[in-house]
Amino acid sequence: MEEYIDRIDIQTVPAQTLAFIGDAVYNVYIRTYLTSISTAKAGALHSLSIKYVSAKGQSATIDKIMDMLTEEEIAMYKRGRNTNIPTVSKHVDVVEYKKATGFECLIGYLFVTKQNERLNKIVQESIKCFN
Repeated sequence: MEEYIDRIDIQTVPAQTLAFIGDAVYNVYIRTYLTSISTAKAGALHSLSIKYVSAKGQSATIDKIMDMLTEEEIAMYKRGRNTNIPTVSKHVDVVEYKKATGFECLIGYLFVTKQNERLNKIVQESIKCFN
């Protein structure tokens, strides 16, 4: 995995690509968290995960954790939020979708730059937003 991560140039990789990675990383964290606190089956866990990983949930999360972000992290969030998004889900408004994309971009950035301790802290804080 590290070999692949090392090939990603953080300066030139598109924000939507970082969000693509961040979405997957955040999903793994949330699914792992939910599995650690529940004995529910996969379908039920998936249903529980939606409040965390949906655009609406991620938009609400970034609003709540913004104060804890560094200037660099805010810049990365804004890079993702401000990217041109060709399509938006019909279940969420454009503002929420853009904020969620910014959140995912931040998560992807932290993962790609191997800031694992910081990534863990931000995910922990995001989980607290729903508990």
